[in-house]
This record gives sequence, structure tokens and C-alpha cells, in this order.
Amino acid sequence: MDAFYASVELLRYPELRGKPVVIGGRRRAANASPGETFQTLRNYSGRGVITTATYEARALGVHSGMGLMKAAQLAPDAVLLPADFDEYRRYSRTFKDTVRAVAPEVEDRGIDEIYIDLTALVMSDAAGAALDPWERARDVAARIQQAVHEATQLSCSIGVTPNKLLSKIASDLEKPAGLTILREADIPTRIWPLPVRKVNGIGPKASARLATLGIRTIGELAHADPALLVEHFGKSYGAWMFDAAHGRDERTVVTYSEPKSISRETTFEDDLHPVRDREWLSRIFTDLCVQVASDLQRKGYVGRKIGLKLRYDNFKTVTRDCTLDAPTRDAQAIRRAAGACLKRVALDRSIRLLGVRVGALTRPAP
Repeated sequence: MDAFYASVELLRYPELRGKPVVIGGRRRAANASPGETFQTLRNYSGRGVITTATYEARALGVHSGMGLMKAAQLAPDAVLLPADFDEYRRYSRTFKDTVRAVAPEVEDRGIDEIYIDLTALVMSDAAGAALDPWERARDVAARIQQAVHEATQLSCSIGVTPNKLLSKIASDLEKPAGLTILREADIPTRIWPLPVRKVNGIGPKASARLATLGIRTIGELAHADPALLVEHFGKSYGAWMFDAAHGRDERTVVTYSEPKSISRETTFEDDLHPVRDREWLSRIFTDLCVQVASDLQRKGYVGRKIGLKLRYDNFKTVTRDCTLDAPTRDAQAIRRAAGACLKRVALDRSIRLLGVRVGALTRPAP
């Protein structure tokens, strides 16, 4: 999906279309409604980060993961909106259901991204048998884009390629509302000129290390000595880098997998102290338990293992968990168990993150 969170917000606030808008900081209050006064980044104070931004804001140099204080220096007049994850999840379910109605072989990869295996659908398309399979795939992808837009009023970008690795790259080449067809023969001209960071799995640290070897583009990586990559990155990762640069990826589209746990967590814009901010922390803690219980109910699971995650102001992270006698998805039971876990950690300094997790999931008997 294109700038997903921001695009959902623009449906709520159409008057902001064409303007730089940043989503981040505090979550939207339950009673927030259209017509509220828009805050800009100019006077922002806190340590929140950008969740996403409109393309107009990105043109000013801001991007997801950037601190809002830094973004304020680059785009002081950009509008700052709080995140509304309940609304984003609602649109996420709608767009995924819409895609499955056209092409059912779908792998869910998060709130705004999916992989789709079009092979069987394209090869069984008797009506288009005279067409090249790639042209039939383009037609299906175009139908998906149209259906998603009609259902959500949002746009998506699609990369149609031989595998998941290339599709991840290709879907980003012509945003927004892009439809990119990329065959194996197109790799040297379309993929090799791109920076190595465009390969999903090559992060900032690996990219910096590759640069010290004189490797900055995917093409340079493809022509590197495999032994050199293994020497500097290890046998597995080095070999994977070389294959990835050549567009090789044997992973299949996985249409279903059972989750191992369901969790909710929140990072505070300002550190909260267990004594001074006890009431506020308690309310947030309870809300997290209620949200996890709601997620369990919606997804049809119960769980026995209740976990707590806490990060102090010095960035030290601690986790605690306990196992119940019987699985549950009751918010009060989760709150009691998570509260018992909380008693097993030191509450002698300020907290920046709090999270609740339910694991050992099963489906309740009908």
C-alpha cells in the first residue's frame, strides 16, 4: 500500500491532500474527531518518531523512523497527526480481503504489505491463453489495483516478478500506484543500478561494510568475488548476498501460518516514573491488556503464557512471563498475570516502553 497510514488519514482529512503530513508521536485519542486544530512540527517537543509520511513530506527529506525533533528542522510546517492503528487495521483487513477475492494465494506480511502467487491463476486463464503469461499477470495485477481502490479509495503499488525478493524491490520502483513488470532478463538494467540497500535483508550496517569494499550498487555486488563476500560476511550471509544480487530467491508464498504469540506495546514520548506517574502507567498497562485480549478474540485464539516487556530510560530491556493453568483471552486474567510479572522487576527508575504479550496460543474448543 502507498504511504498507507498517511493515505488513510487523508481520507479523514481531505483538506490536507497535497500538503506535507507526518504521522507519529502519540496515538490518537479515542474522542478525537475531524475538525480538530492541526499541529505542525514547528513547535514539537519530545522524542517521538515518524511512523510514515506523505510523499510531499518525504520530498522535504523526512522519512519513517526519523525522530520528530529532527524532522521539525527539515519540515517545520509539515502537519503532525497522531497514529490511529485501529483504523489502519480496519483498512488493512479490507484491502487484503479484496485482493483474496481476485487472487486467493496471498501471504500476509504485515499491516500494509502482502505477497501474491499468480502462477496458477495466470496459467489457468483460458480466456487469455493466447496472451503472453506476463501480459496476463499484468492484467490480473491491474484488476487487483482497481479492486483495492474501489474498496478502500487507497492506492497500492505492485511488482510482478519471478520471486518474492524481486517483487519487494519492484513494488517500490514506480510508487505511488505503480505496476512494474520485471522479468529475469530485466535484472541488469532495472535492478543492478540500484543501491544495495534496496535489497530486503541488507541493512545500514551491511551496506556500510560493503561500501568499504567498494560495493555500493546491486550490480557491483553481483559482480563481486563470492569468496570475498563469504570472508567478510560469513558463509551463509555472504552466499545469500551474492544470490540476491542476481535476483535468486526460492522462497514460496506461504498462505497460512499460526502465530506464536500476540502482543501490544507502546513507547512513551516522555519517560514515565513508576511512582510519580503510577496512575497513568496503570491505565496504559490495563489498556494494553484489553487490546491484547481484543486481538485474541478477533483472531480466535487463547493463550497460557503471559509476558511483560519493560524498557527503562537507560535502554535496558527486561522481560518476565508466567504460565497459567488454563488458556485465556480474558482481559482481567491477562492483567492479573501481567501484573504479577511486573512485581518481579525493579521499578526504581523511569520507563520508556511497556508491553504485554500472550503466547502458547491455541484455538478454543468449539
